[in-house]
Amino acid sequence: MKSIWLFAASTLLATGAQARTIEIAAGPDAQTRIQEALILAEPGDVVQLGAGVFTLTDGLSLDVDRVTVRGAGMEQTILDFAGQQGAGEGLMVTSDDVVLRDFGVRDSKGDGIKSKNADRIVYLNIKVEWTGEPRATNGAYGIYPVESEHVLIDGAVVRGASDAGIYVGQSRNIVVRDSVAVQNVAGIEIENSYNADVHDNIATGNTGGILVFDLPGLPQQGGHSVRVFENVIVNNMTPNFAPAGNIVASVPSGSGVIVMANRDVEIFDNVFEGNGTSNIMITGYRYGEIAPGYQPLPMRIRAMDNLHGPTGFAPGLPGGAEMAAAFGGSLPPVLWDGAGEQISIADSVAALSLNLPDLSQPREAARPGPVDLSAPATWPRVPAVVLPASMEAAAAAE
Repeated sequence: MKSIWLFAASTLLATGAQARTIEIAAGPDAQTRIQEALILAEPGDVVQLGAGVFTLTDGLSLDVDRVTVRGAGMEQTILDFAGQQGAGEGLMVTSDDVVLRDFGVRDSKGDGIKSKNADRIVYLNIKVEWTGEPRATNGAYGIYPVESEHVLIDGAVVRGASDAGIYVGQSRNIVVRDSVAVQNVAGIEIENSYNADVHDNIATGNTGGILVFDLPGLPQQGGHSVRVFENVIVNNMTPNFAPAGNIVASVPSGSGVIVMANRDVEIFDNVFEGNGTSNIMITGYRYGEIAPGYQPLPMRIRAMDNLHGPTGFAPGLPGGAEMAAAFGGSLPPVLWDGAGEQISIADSVAALSLNLPDLSQPREAARPGPVDLSAPATWPRVPAVVLPASMEAAAAAE
């Protein structure tokens, strides 16, 4: 038995000894040198990008497990895709146990960084931005993990995405924390996902601050168990610049948090202020025929202990100005379309219902009026998300 353990230990030591740090400096032919390193990397390797601007002409891809791609800092190491020839993402990751940290991505033609089927992925101190004024031709998503289990986004900064700055879709066990989303259509979006904690972020200057959506027609539906807490969600007043036809093109400017067709969502201990339409909006899915098997209603939505500053003073909803005039010049902090059940708002603020419980009713049929949503929630609390220890260790490492 002792010889077996000695053999196993020697094997592990040999494997560790093989791990390399592949250093790449900024300069000519950066495209070839980085992509070659990502192709030739082996599990355990670190691809270390030096300080400076890396001028790239095409997207990059990584499909090797247990690789770390690390820069000298989000402001010091910049992957510049302004000259990108194709329309794809800047960096695409399709492998597990990857750590992306301490670099920036600028002006990619498509999404900034996308990961797909990439379990236990860590985005740490990553900046993705589109320079200049927000515009529809910017990439759709800044940080874009999909179809993954265990996702950590920590210390990210995203600006200028024409859909969502930080988007996590069709995934399970997600933490988005200590990040900043500014001047995107949606600052942070959790879509068709299970078990997500979104906390200690700043969402400001977007069209909508934080979105919790569930949509039909995707491989994973029935989004649930999302906690949005201890965020600062302020001054989200940027006019919507999403391309026509996108679902987020319907997000009203001035939205704080929007929950659509999700269940078991908790919104607590956040700071809201300066969102001209509403601080919290709760709605069913109202975009055409309901596909079989799709649940379009919000259910078991709980809000409590939030701080509400001025809101509702410039509603971006159709007929919003008229509604605001009818309610003394501004809309209340909470808007509900009237669809769904078990909606509890324990904050000491007013709520407005459009009284449209039937999703087939047109918006023109709305009969806006005050609604009392203060009844205490009687359903169980949503549990915290616990990520694998290896991910938290990677995020804590210097």
